[in-house]
Formats: sequence, C-alpha cells, structure tokens
Amino acid sequence: MKRRSVRILRSSLGRRRREYRRLVAWSLVQAVPALLSGWIVARAVDRGFLADRPATGFLWLGVLAVAHLVGAWGTRHATLGLASLIEPFRDELVTLVTTGTLYRSARLGGPADTAGVARLTEHVERARDAYGAIVLFVQGFVVTAVAVLVGLAGLDPLLLVLVLPPLLIGLALFLAALRTMAARQREVILADERIAEVTSTLTGGLRDVVACGAEDRVRAETGAQVDAAARAAVSLSRLTALRTAALGISGWVPLLLILLGAPWLVRNGVTAGAILGAVSYVSQALQPALQGFVRGLGSSGLWLVVTVGRMAEIAVEPPAPPEAVEPGTGVAAHTPVRQGGARLEVHGLTFGYARSAEPVIRDLDLVLRPGEHLAVVGPSGAGKSTLAALIAGVLEPGAGQVRLDGVPVRALGSGEDLARCRVLIPQEAYVFAGTLAENLTYLAPGAPPADVESAVRSVGATPLVERLGGYDAPLAPGDLSAGERQLLALARALLPAPRLTLLDEATCHLDAAAEAIAEEAFARRPGTLVVVAHRISSALRADRVLVMDGARIGLGTHEELLTGSALYRDLVGHWGVAQPSRAPLGAVVTSSPTPSRSGWRRSGCVPRSSW
Repeated sequence: MKRRSVRILRSSLGRRRREYRRLVAWSLVQAVPALLSGWIVARAVDRGFLADRPATGFLWLGVLAVAHLVGAWGTRHATLGLASLIEPFRDELVTLVTTGTLYRSARLGGPADTAGVARLTEHVERARDAYGAIVLFVQGFVVTAVAVLVGLAGLDPLLLVLVLPPLLIGLALFLAALRTMAARQREVILADERIAEVTSTLTGGLRDVVACGAEDRVRAETGAQVDAAARAAVSLSRLTALRTAALGISGWVPLLLILLGAPWLVRNGVTAGAILGAVSYVSQALQPALQGFVRGLGSSGLWLVVTVGRMAEIAVEPPAPPEAVEPGTGVAAHTPVRQGGARLEVHGLTFGYARSAEPVIRDLDLVLRPGEHLAVVGPSGAGKSTLAALIAGVLEPGAGQVRLDGVPVRALGSGEDLARCRVLIPQEAYVFAGTLAENLTYLAPGAPPADVESAVRSVGATPLVERLGGYDAPLAPGDLSAGERQLLALARALLPAPRLTLLDEATCHLDAAAEAIAEEAFARRPGTLVVVAHRISSALRADRVLVMDGARIGLGTHEELLTGSALYRDLVGHWGVAQPSRAPLGAVVTSSPTPSRSGWRRSGCVPRSSW
C-alpha cells in the first residue's frame, strides 16, 4: 500500500516539475527571515546595544523587519502557487476513485460499492488538503532547517554541537514511529468506510427493518461498527505521545542546551549576541517549522499516504495479457500478432443487467472462423448491442467465456495493442475536438499518410475530407452530422488493421449505398467482421447470420434461415411460417424457447424500429 501511495504521489509531482520548482523558489524567499534572524540579532546586540550604540542596534532590528516583510511576500506567493499542485492532484484522485468504484459496483453478482461515496467525498477532500499541507510543511521545514544550521555555523560552529544532535535524535524517533502510526491510521479509514457501507445499506432498507422488527439487530450491528471506529481512533491518538516526545527532543532540548551551556560558550569565545542569535534561530525559526513538520507529517501525512493507498487498492488496472509457454520449457514465448482474421470462440455466454432480471443472453455458443463475416439481426431489445459489447470485452459476462485466438478478450491489453486485436464501433460515433488527422489516427498514432488516405477512400469519405478542408483542418464535433461522424469512425477503425471488427449499427445514419461501400471495405480486409445490422442488405452480404430474439437464437446462412427461422422470414418480409423438422445447420437452440414477436409489417423492407 505504501509503495502504491508513494508511486502515485511521485507521479503527480513528476508531471508538474515546473510548478514545483516555482514553489521551491518562493520557499527560498520565504526562508530569508530564518536565515538572517539570528545573525541580525547578534549584530544588533554585539555592535549596537552592548557597544552603547542603540541607534546601530535599532538599525539592525529595522533590517530584520525588512527581512520578515520579504519572507511574508514569499509566503504569499508560495501559498498561491500551491494550488497549481493540489487541484490537479485532487482531479486525479477523483478519477481514480470513480473508476474503481464504478467497476466494483458493476461486477455481476457483487454488491454496489457504497463505501465509494466516503472515498469520493470525505477522503478525496481530506487527501487534497493533506497533500497541500505536506508539500508546504515538509518543504518549508527542510528549507528552514538548512537556513538555521547555516546561520548557526555562521555565528559560531560550537552552537551546532548543542543544536544538531538532539534535532537528529528527535527526528529519528519520529520517523521510526511513522510505520506504526500509518497502520493505525489505515484502521481508522477502513472503519469509516465500513460505517459508510452500513449506513448506506440501512438508509435504503429502513422500511424493511421496521416491517421485520429488526431494529435491535440493526442497532447492534451499526453500533459495533461505530465502536470499532472509536477504538481505532483512540489507538491512533495514543501514539501522539511519541510525536510529542519527538517534538520536545528536537525543538526544546536544543534551546535548553543553549541556555544551560551559555557559560561554557562564553568561556570559549562565543559572544552574548551570538548566544541570543542562536536562541532566536531555535525559538523563532526552527521550532515553528519543526512543529509544522511533525504535526503535518504525523497527521495529514499519515492520512494522505493511507488514503491514497486505499484508493490505489480499489483502482482498476487492466489485466496483463497471458504469455504463451513453449511446451516442455516452462519459458514464456512471444506470441506473434496474426495479420489475418481472428478466431472468435463464445462458450456458454450469459449476461443480465441485474441479478434479479431475466438474462438478455443465456448460454450462447458461437464460433467464427478467421476472416468470417457474421451479421447479427433481431428486433429492438433482443441483445444485439449487448452481444457486441461482450465480444469486445466492454462488458463482463455473468457466465461463459469469449476468446480471441484462444486468449480471453478481457485480457488483450489496452491502447494500440488492443486496437490491433479488436475494434468496436458503436452507433453513436465518437469525434473529438482536434484536427481531422488526429481523429482518424486516434487508434493508430503515427499511421503513414498513404494508409490514412487509403482508409478514407475505402469507406467513401474522400468528399467529406475535401469539404472539411483536408487532414489538418480543425474539427468541431457539433458541426458534423451523425452520418459524417460515422464515416470518420469507420475510416479510423480501418487503420490499426484489427483482427476483429465489430460494427454495432455503425452505419445506421448512412444511406444504403454508403453503407454498402463501408461494409464492403471491412469485408475486403482479412479481419473477422461482426455487423449488428439494421438493414436486411447487411445480412445478405454476410457469410452467416445470427438471429436473436430473447431465448430464441438461430444461426445459419441467409438461405438456411429463410427455410428454418420464422423470425428471420418475418424480418426479411416473407409471408408464411414454415415448420422445419430440425434446426437449421449451425443453429443454437435453447431449452426454453419463447414465442416469436408478431405484428411486424410484412413487406419487402422491415421498419428500422423493429431491428
């Protein structure tokens, strides 16, 4: 957990080096009083007041006042510059928590992650504040401590003998106790999350609790969580004694040693002004910085490390693709990327959007050969888009597997590697603000211009590119029609040459001629193609057709399904329902068929709303 926290914090600072360097520069200005205060006090005493020249002494004190004004100016700018570090960090934490919470809540068969509310509200805000405090206090302490030690050495090196050892001993004691304090802080945070889970569940079921007479039981369970949180907080507070001891050793023992050792210092040639300057260094500069460091790191710092570590635990990282192992060696071998189509295997696939709801897809088996073209047809709500999302790995099935060339589809990696394996184009095409070239090469950065031009020409988007002003023209997504956005998305999907392409009604806003050009462009390439169709012409172009209507699923060629599927005939627009003696070739028949839908228009063209 600690390593994850440190990695996240270091990564956040690493992305903002310029802002951090600016903050350090202002912190150096802020430390001017700490560097000069003791030295100026020594000059004011030795050369002014003790030398019977009060005017000189007051002049030096005026210089000290100016130094404090300079320090205040640096403090102001350092505090303002802190926002450029902590606000982006807060946004990163919100993204981290939201992604993990949504993923955990959407897992099939698992409860909603109600503790995510506490992480997203209380924990993120406290982590943001703690991050700012730590950056300010730790950096301020380091700069101030160095300035004080330099100032003491400038007054007299003997002063370092009295100040440096207790300072290091107290800091060592404090740092040694941090691990135990971090464990106690983690217990407090987990207790907070458990209380959030209990209260969220209780709020949603108050009527059931009262109706069942379970008030005493719920009160006991909730009280147990509150008591556990209280015990964790008490255990953490007991460790503050170590923090207080460390602060006393580092901050007050040096001051005591200077006062007790004053006679010895005078005998060794240290002036009274230097002694007073050392007292000023320790009491006015070192002690405040040390208090901020110990209290900040001991409370805000612990909270920050533990909270960020907890957020990292629930964050989702895409699983690494499995490595092939050469037979008999036990050594992982590189699995080359196939240049042709992928073999798609679906076994026992089941999915429902809620545990209590009827599955949209149940026990589906499907095998596509490399390079095969499949069309998926059926009425609205039959599960066509759900199937496309499951095959693409966007949704996690409740049961069953989806494999691409023997590899689970959800273990195919991410980014460019995933785009070379499979591409899913939904009905609402995504276009972002940027140049036309950036939109087209989104899945294949660095694609040669000739390949981009070929992809555009293949899907029939050349006139659109010319109208928009060429590949360097800026795009405003709102200025494009739905069909134009689909053309750009189709051209984009061709560039990475994916082994599997899924078109989920990705041509529904194109006319029939433009749709034919686009689908034929994908059919000509060697990859496997799955088309969720909204026109019967798409089914006619496919090698096989999958007909979906709830639990009734049929698979075969166009001719086979005309003979063996009443639903398919209804979609195509033929009259009459044949009753074949056996299921069509390759059909997948479930054990619980449901009646086919009726009342659709029987004509040569099926209404789009029925698909």
